[in-house]
This record gives sequence, structure tokens and C-alpha cells, in this order.
Amino acid sequence: MSALGFVSFVAGIAFVMMGAWPVFGFFGLDVLLVYIAFRLNYRDGRLYETVDLAPGLLTVTRIHPSGKEEKFDFNPYWVRVQCAEAVDGRTALSLISHGKRMPFGQFLTDGERKEFASVLTDAIQVARAATH
Repeated sequence: MSALGFVSFVAGIAFVMMGAWPVFGFFGLDVLLVYIAFRLNYRDGRLYETVDLAPGLLTVTRIHPSGKEEKFDFNPYWVRVQCAEAVDGRTALSLISHGKRMPFGQFLTDGERKEFASVLTDAIQVARAATH
């Protein structure tokens, strides 16, 4: 970030020396916008989800960057894991139960979503068998 600021400052000084002083402000503005974009990206990177599976309960806990916590509980006997794949290869992971869909794992890569869907589906089958 400091390297970008230094390069923009030097380039801005060059424009000031040529008489194009308003350009200097735009060089500062681009550094500010890049800084804001990085801060937002780092903040969004603090979002995470945990999936806990017991024989009678599947719980997805979502912790937002603000610290807000959401819990979603499902009965493993009724829940279904869906990993929908679009024609362009993008995937969307969700849990479906009683006609309601709860998307999760949106920060995972497409390959990770496919793998997690497979592992979670197998784990749910084991949990279903443990309740009977």
C-alpha cells in the first residue's frame, strides 16, 4: 500500500511540475479508493461458518464480520445438501429442509463446495443411521 502511495505521490509531483496540478488530487484519490477496497475485503474475510453434526441435530453457525451470530438448526433426517452447478461451472451450496433453502459456504471455491457437499452428505447419512 505504501509503495502505491509513493508511486502515486511521485507521479503526482511530476504532473504538478508540468502545470497540471489538479491531477495530483486524483492520484491521491486512487490511493484512497484502493485503501478502502482493501479494508472492506479484509473485513469481509472475517466471515466464517461452522457446521456441527450430531445424530439428532445439524447446526450451521454463521459469524458475520460485525460479530453477529446466526444459528440454523436442521434435523439430519429431513435435511438435504444441494450443490447446484451452473453451465459456467460456478456452484452454489445450500441445505434444504421442509421446502426452505439455506445457502452457505459462499466464500468457498467451486471445488471446495463440491467436496464439502459430498463429505457432508456422507456424514448426514451416517447420522441418520445412528438415530435408528
